[in-house]
Amino acid sequence: MNQELGKIKTDFPIFKNHPNLVYLDNASTTQTPQVVLDVMDAYYTKYRANIHRGIYKLSNEATEMYEVARQVVADSLEAKFEEVIFTSGATQGLNMLAQALGKDLKPGDNVVLTRMEHHANLIPWQEMSRRYGFELRFIELENYELQTSDDTLKNLIDKNTKIVSFTLVSNTLGTINNATSIIERAKSVGAIMIIDAAQAMAHFSVSVKTLNCDFLVFSGHKMYGPTGIGVLYGKRERLEKMDPVLFGGDMIKEVTFAKAIWNDIPWRFEAGTPNIGGAIGLATATQYLQRIGWLQILEHEVEVMLYAMQELQRIGGLTIIGPIEKRVGVISFILDCVHPHDIASVLDTKYNIAVRAGHHCTMPLMQYLGIPGTTRASFGIYNSREDVDRLVEGIKEVKRIFS
Repeated sequence: MNQELGKIKTDFPIFKNHPNLVYLDNASTTQTPQVVLDVMDAYYTKYRANIHRGIYKLSNEATEMYEVARQVVADSLEAKFEEVIFTSGATQGLNMLAQALGKDLKPGDNVVLTRMEHHANLIPWQEMSRRYGFELRFIELENYELQTSDDTLKNLIDKNTKIVSFTLVSNTLGTINNATSIIERAKSVGAIMIIDAAQAMAHFSVSVKTLNCDFLVFSGHKMYGPTGIGVLYGKRERLEKMDPVLFGGDMIKEVTFAKAIWNDIPWRFEAGTPNIGGAIGLATATQYLQRIGWLQILEHEVEVMLYAMQELQRIGGLTIIGPIEKRVGVISFILDCVHPHDIASVLDTKYNIAVRAGHHCTMPLMQYLGIPGTTRASFGIYNSREDVDRLVEGIKEVKRIFS
């Protein structure tokens, strides 16, 4: 294990307050390091004010810090400053895109998703499909990976495909998807390409320049930042043509009783008072990960994940639901004759281990796989082999109790 990452827990106050905690629910939300808490506290205690509106010192400082945060995030994505829109999270970003883009579709058009999408990248398109009559299509799975052969994609993504939207990493299966082949096919027919990167951002560097997607969304709380903040990235030429779906203050240049003229991008998409402290915290979380180094993070998480896969596969009656390779440290499993909720409850009460149990906001995926739900252990930068050993010990105790 990297020596710096071996000491990383000391950066997170939650582990000082709960020294015996094994936190394995990082796919749901990660913990927050002290450095992020400090910058957010500084906003609320030293220059708390609204942005863009005040002709006074505190407001100017808050505005500067908010826009510096936007630049930090843009740089991390290899995007332009004006291409980064702050949202409440990936869910809001996907809903905004579905509402803004879906209204331009009609019967005969189609939108392509995948069988592993989070509800946030399924339900908005379902609702727009009902409203405007376009077809929803789905990329199927094989061995927990998307079927992305040339013939498969050509059959699904055709001249009537207007939008392709998919998750870069599955929050349930841990699968890292083959983005390149999907994007290339989408581009070949002129479809708009949307990526849900919520589960990717904490595990490896994500570049919109490399991906060449039109839009990308993610949430701060899944990458060691605060809750209630996220990002919608959009290529400038796409954003310039897109109408806002939220209306109010600060998203207009001029307004009369009869009409309004929208503000420039990105501000036309940020109606009302944003999560200023959250944006500043998200930028600091981004810098925190960059200082550790993406290579170090990846090497550490792969080491812990491979050890976990090895040890879990030795437990009789336990089946891992997900690919063997091309995955991040998200491990869903089922245990013969034991409900996931019972597993999670025993791990919590007897071992102080936090895991997630259920359908993980991918209920259609569970139905597709023919299982009621899974127990999910998901790993972060502060997890270790010792955490895995505790998890394995706990699962063995679950088996004993329910045998």
